[in-house]
This record gives sequence, C-alpha cells and structure tokens, in this order.
Amino acid sequence: MFLFQGVISMPDLNFNAGNPDAPLAERLGTLIENLSSYIEYYHGGTVELVSFDGKVARVKLGGACEGCPLSLNTLHGWIAGTVRQFFPEVIVEESAEER
Repeated sequence: MFLFQGVISMPDLNFNAGNPDAPLAERLGTLIENLSSYIEYYHGGTVELVSFDGKVARVKLGGACEGCPLSLNTLHGWIAGTVRQFFPEVIVEESAEER
C-alpha cells in the first residue's frame, strides 16, 4: 500500500483538482492519464484507457512496459490498485489487443 500512497501523493498527479461532479468515465480517464504521466516520467512506460463499460476498465500498457516481465505487477498492483482506491467498484483488465 505504501507504493500506492506514494503515487497518489505525488504533486504532479494533481488528481484531486478534477471535477467531482464529472461522469465516472471522465474521472477515471483523468486518473489513468495521471498514472500514465507518472509511469512515463519515472519508468518510460505508459498506460492508456482503451474502453470503459461502466464496470470494467480495459487498459493498454505501452512504452517500456511492452514486453517487460514486471508489466503484470504494474497492471494489477499499481494501476488497478490505484484505481481501486478512488473507484472501488471499477475492475481493471488488460485490453484484449495487448495479448
């Protein structure tokens, strides 16, 4: 959990500045864009929201995450864990186009 707290407390994420009245898909997209900025800056990878059906968010990992043996840890532990902190009802899955 420490890792997630470190990600969320980073000043460059600025997620809390978003509109709390915005639709869930928009707020989720903003969070994932901010996560992608962090991952790109510190690790050279990216994450992109491919689709969201109101329950399941499908994401695509790119950059240094492609082919990385730790990409599943990034997906399940870091991205899904952070999304779960803000949106406990949302499930994060790897996009089928990733496979």
